[in-house]
Amino acid sequence: MSGLEPFGARLRRAMDERGPLCVGIDPHASLLAEWGLNDDVAGLERFSRTVVEAVADRVAVLKPQSAFFERFGSRGLAVLETCVAEAREAGALVVMDAKRGDIGSTMAAYAESFLHKDAPLFSDALTVSPYLGYGSLSPAVALARESGAGLFVLALTSNPEGGEVQHAVRSDGRNVGATMLAHLAAENTGEEPLGSFGAVVGATLGDLSTYDLDINGPLLAPGIGAQGATPADLPGVFGPAVRNVVPNVSRGVLRHGPDTVALRDAAERFAEEIRHTVTAS
Repeated sequence: MSGLEPFGARLRRAMDERGPLCVGIDPHASLLAEWGLNDDVAGLERFSRTVVEAVADRVAVLKPQSAFFERFGSRGLAVLETCVAEAREAGALVVMDAKRGDIGSTMAAYAESFLHKDAPLFSDALTVSPYLGYGSLSPAVALARESGAGLFVLALTSNPEGGEVQHAVRSDGRNVGATMLAHLAAENTGEEPLGSFGAVVGATLGDLSTYDLDINGPLLAPGIGAQGATPADLPGVFGPAVRNVVPNVSRGVLRHGPDTVALRDAAERFAEEIRHTVTAS
């Protein structure tokens, strides 16, 4: 299978050219209502198309949350297919936020759904859960390499429940979150200018200096905006790895819809503020 240029290289270029910002596409019922849209397939389509039209030609990454499309069944998935295709055509990289995780042939099937170049939902990267053991992700790692795609592995998430797993200490004295970071650093060894295997690390977690975040790969950082973190917080959280951070903003941009100009302006403000913060650090 002939693949694309590696995701890490494409992401580095997009971040440098467009600014390091990921805008989430999260059409949950309350946000549809705020936009004056019905909680149905027509509302879903209008919402996702408006976001893509507003920002896909200027932000580095768009991240649709698949669950909000899946809840409408096959018609919702058809909207998601169109959303992904149109976002990529406009020049944005698409990270599918599906958080898939399983073993063997089932993990392989999940990977084929989002990472095979001919799949209707082919995305530039996929979020995955490693909590059946990092090795369970092997089919996704292999297919991502083959297709030029990437993965974002849940490592240090911002939800309070995550700590009971991610902060659990192994027999070697290293906790589970740090173990995931080490696996990703190994995947990215020798890759230039950036590896394709990233971690999800919450921007709301405060000082993470006890963790080695230098995995030579991207760090997808939810929590900017409505969850309480600001661009100014990023250097303190991520330290020297801040240049590889892809901050995710969802409601902070989406609340400005359905006006496309307002959506665009909000995304550009976040991107510029993040770029300035990263450059100055």
